[in-house]
Amino acid sequence: MKECSNSIRQIRRNKDYTQEYMALELGISQKAYSDLENGKVRMNMSTLLKVAEILEISPAGICTLSSACDSGMQRKYQRLMDYLKENNIQIPNEFL
Repeated sequence: MKECSNSIRQIRRNKDYTQEYMALELGISQKAYSDLENGKVRMNMSTLLKVAEILEISPAGICTLSSACDSGMQRKYQRLMDYLKENNIQIPNEFL
């Protein structure tokens, strides 16, 4: 999970976003966001999707299968993508 949090930090900094901005967009405190970014807490799928949306990247851009991310989260994400495709539901580009 630490590699994912490092990715988030790097992407956030590249966009010149502060932790305060990210926290505000997520509806959490700056401390809670800092804990998330520092890998002190596990990120659930909805948080991963929201962070990806804020950073304007795909969730895979934050947390790839080859990283040390929670494989359960990756499986859930893949099942969701499979379901959307099977049911001909359009997937927003930022999630591809």
